[in-house]
Amino acid sequence: MSPANVLEERPDLVAQVEAWRLHVLLKAGYPLRVAERIAKSAADLHQAVEMLERGCTPHVAARILT
Repeated sequence: MSPANVLEERPDLVAQVEAWRLHVLLKAGYPLRVAERIAKSAADLHQAVEMLERGCTPHVAARILT
């Protein structure tokens, strides 16, 4: 069974992962609504954080990532 299948079968786990991703994105400096959109997407979390660290605005980063 692939990791994606495990997540699909455990909605509680999906919610926990999204909450953790949201926390990381908010801590990095994303506004709440933008962070929520990225957290729910398949965007690379590390890349999302690095983009802000390199000076990209949150809205532009979200457009690129999602």
